[in-house]
Amino acid sequence: MRMKAKLETILTSLQGATTLETLQATTEALQAHYGVSHIVYHWVNAVGERFGAGTYSPEWVDNYLEKNYLSMDPVIFGCFKRFTPVNWKELDWSSKSAKAMLHDALEFGLGNQGYSIPIRGPQGQFALFTANMHSNDAAWEAFIEDNGRDLMILAHEFNKKALEFEQGGEGAATPTLSPRELAAMKCLAQGQSRAQAAADLGISEHTLRVYIEAARHKLGALNTTHAVARALSTGIIIV
Repeated sequence: MRMKAKLETILTSLQGATTLETLQATTEALQAHYGVSHIVYHWVNAVGERFGAGTYSPEWVDNYLEKNYLSMDPVIFGCFKRFTPVNWKELDWSSKSAKAMLHDALEFGLGNQGYSIPIRGPQGQFALFTANMHSNDAAWEAFIEDNGRDLMILAHEFNKKALEFEQGGEGAATPTLSPRELAAMKCLAQGQSRAQAAADLGISEHTLRVYIEAARHKLGALNTTHAVARALSTGIIIV
């Protein structure tokens, strides 16, 4: 009963969210609530911008983007063809590239099990809500059986809130970035790696990360990719 009350509290917080940061905090609360390795909500909006909220490490996200796993990710491609939740065991991981991605994912702390719920919205919007952890098959099947219905509800609540934000629900003024924050974001927008950007700016990668994180928070972005997209779309930086 206490576990159910905790989930209701998290759901109420999600439904009342007024910022993208609340979506991020909710994924962290759900990760702890379910005892899983990760909870992630990823969406592609009507104009192709990709945003995400979740507990994957920045290092895994950077690695995923740098190796262009997006172009062959079995989870993305498998879920795009389906309308019902997908147990990752049902997907095709047989290709060399898929095996390499799975190996990398395990190295970066993702679990060997996953459950993704595909969601489709207006004008081509597509989203995934994913729970991920390390577990044997029997225990994972039991987890899905016990929690699948709640995860479905949460997935659609996340998407409902994301669509509200996309339609201008936040109404925030354009933030002002410092010269160093602007320079860091511009380097990333030009496709530079963090190492390249730090070298060009004459600073350490640690210092670069401080500037990037400061810019991300000011922009109300969920990750670095989202921050760059927001900075470009609002004209804060021009490449």
